[in-house]
Amino acid sequence: MSYLTSDPNQTDNIDTIIRPPYFFISGFIDIPHMEYYYVFLCFVYIISLVGNTFVMMVIYMDNSLHSPKCIAVFNLAFTDVCGSTAMVPKLLDTFLFSRQLISYNQCLTSLFFIFLFLNMQSFNLTILSYDRLVAICCPLRYHMMVTHRSMFQLTGAAWALAVFLMFLAVFFITRLSFCRSLVINSYFCDHGPLFRLAAPCSDVVPNRVMGYLIATVLFFPMVFIISSYICITHALFTITLVRALKTCTSHLILVAIFYLPVNFTYFLHSIIPTNARIINLSLTSVLPPMLNPIIYVLKTEEFKESAKKLLSKRRAQRAEVLHQST
Repeated sequence: MSYLTSDPNQTDNIDTIIRPPYFFISGFIDIPHMEYYYVFLCFVYIISLVGNTFVMMVIYMDNSLHSPKCIAVFNLAFTDVCGSTAMVPKLLDTFLFSRQLISYNQCLTSLFFIFLFLNMQSFNLTILSYDRLVAICCPLRYHMMVTHRSMFQLTGAAWALAVFLMFLAVFFITRLSFCRSLVINSYFCDHGPLFRLAAPCSDVVPNRVMGYLIATVLFFPMVFIISSYICITHALFTITLVRALKTCTSHLILVAIFYLPVNFTYFLHSIIPTNARIINLSLTSVLPPMLNPIIYVLKTEEFKESAKKLLSKRRAQRAEVLHQST
């Protein structure tokens, strides 16, 4: 698709910003039967949607779960729903129905929301790590340090920072001229492949800096989480080991399935083939949102009990309605 280019003669006026009417999303290259992979992503998306909606419903309906920690859990579930919805439906429409042309404005909108929710997933895991750190290392001060107000402040600050970063990223993209290829070598309007298209025509240094900032948002939270678990490990020697581990297992699993593939891909992007990179990042975009509610329900006792109570209550109500109708 190298013939998809802007008119190079438009570069005669260096003050003109060339914004093409569309881009072409290349997706996978020379891999047959990829429609089955997209159908798989569709099923994963449906499970993610149902699971995270169920988690939010349980938290909302059970007063015992209206705790500071559950603010972060609810925010994580909400972010997972929004993130997978920003990604998967458009991905399916693009490749299953061969609609790989995307308008300039749609491309920037897609970029904004996909990276916004990706950053928020990282922030949410960091907030949950802070909750576990305080609960285990400072148990007597937990209810003073982790309050509803502090959790709302942390989540609010995380949203504000994520929105600000993505506004900056999109703003710098709008200052670029795209006078050569319009083919984005990714499965969505990815920030790096997109701004590199403008490299022959514009100064992309600000965009590179934004790319590093976005990567930092994914990297430094991981460093904080690792550091927090080093502190937790040290604290485990003075408290009951099994009980403490039970409170951390679900969060550790979430951290592993989110950060390991993302950092593996970004640190080794120069040697990873395009197709492998796309598969890795697309799975990272859909698998953690699907697994998060499953892990929380199965690994967290309070969620299991609340889910059981909610389901039992619904069955009882349904049985009562059937009894009255007969």
